[in-house]
Amino acid sequence: MTVSAQMLDTHPQMTGNVDREALLECIDACFDCAQACTACADACLGEERHLTHLVRCIRLNLDCADVCRTTGNLLLRQTEPDWAVIRAQLEACVEACQSCGSECQRHADGMNMEHCRVCAEACHRCADACRQLLRALPA
Repeated sequence: MTVSAQMLDTHPQMTGNVDREALLECIDACFDCAQACTACADACLGEERHLTHLVRCIRLNLDCADVCRTTGNLLLRQTEPDWAVIRAQLEACVEACQSCGSECQRHADGMNMEHCRVCAEACHRCADACRQLLRALPA
């Protein structure tokens, strides 16, 4: 059981009208993606021969990490959620993950950068989890 699951299980005001599994999947995917993006940005900085070609990737990694971390934090907060804010944040997270994931996939395919492949996969998983949770949110 993840720490996120333990915290939701022990929260005195757990939001009952959201699919718990979709919520947990999204929280964990957001934090995993934030970690992958942070590590990928650092790995890109270490690619000294290709650094000038990786500036956009690094920027998107850092932006995506921040958006994912914020999304995960918002989703962990269960007391009196504002569904319009949650929905907007999830949509922003999907966009950030798609943009970063596409850029990383380009470097994984074109320059054989394994760290970018791992990051792209994390971004795609996170975007999918956010879309799934968006479908499960109350109207």
